Amino acid sequence: MTLSNFTWSFTPLVQPFPPTVFPNVALWNVSNGIDLEYQVKVSWPLTWQSAAAANSTVQTMYVLDGNALGMTATEAWFRRLPVESTQPDSIVVSIGYPVTDSVYSPQRSIDFQPVTPGEDPPAQPGVRQGADDFIAFIDKTLRPFIRKEFPNVKFDRDALHGHSWGGIFVIYALLRRPDLFDTFLAASPALFWNDRYMLNHTHWLDEATLPENATKPAFRLAYGSLEQYPVRRRTETDEQYQFRLDLFATFAMTDNCNAFYGLIKDNEKLRHAELKEYVGSDHASVGAVSLTDGIDYFLDW
Repeated sequence: MTLSNFTWSFTPLVQPFPPTVFPNVALWNVSNGIDLEYQVKVSWPLTWQSAAAANSTVQTMYVLDGNALGMTATEAWFRRLPVESTQPDSIVVSIGYPVTDSVYSPQRSIDFQPVTPGEDPPAQPGVRQGADDFIAFIDKTLRPFIRKEFPNVKFDRDALHGHSWGGIFVIYALLRRPDLFDTFLAASPALFWNDRYMLNHTHWLDEATLPENATKPAFRLAYGSLEQYPVRRRTETDEQYQFRLDLFATFAMTDNCNAFYGLIKDNEKLRHAELKEYVGSDHASVGAVSLTDGIDYFLDW
């Protein structure tokens, strides 16, 4: 059926897959009927006979850029259980887009872009700043829908993972709404955006409020050593290598991540903060490895 929530509609995309193809996975098209549209994929433990009949306590991981990382997250949880027998039941909610020619949609530039109150939006990416709206969508529309789909499940803690442009959204959500998730996982965040704007606004976390007796969130920040300091490839010319060096220097991933971590690691609003450098990893590879390791970080409480 199609479930409408205010202006949002949730329409199932497919009937259940054969159990030997994509077991325990469901997908919905989600639209506000105007200008925002998502493709949401949800997966649950292989031992469950159905979503409706499941009766368990679960940890939930929300994953941004679902087209690129959604199945990665699902398989990481499935793959981990045989070697981690104490792993709790989990639900993965990946938020992607109905695109066919790329794993990244232009709409992410709206959804993930932080709001700069009192200031004009930066020239890049040149679209409206939709991060506050996206936070509201996750909190007030998507999360209640997921919980209705699993009526007998007790939902415990939630984590949010975002990579690159999604990583800066995770940081923005942490600073503005530290109550939104139990664990925030930011991988290779685009902290260079808007002249390092987020590094100059960590005071938002000091000003944010947590509900009385609420558990403080944990924060994990990850990046790859090759993102700012790439190694020359065997097939590169001098000019090609220099181009990459110059380009990656503008992103300053190592410098920016270390600077941001230094600013918030001792913040009293956090129960824990961790900085992880993946030696030998580039921007693309950090997306997957930070997700797999992020599961361990999320569960180790």
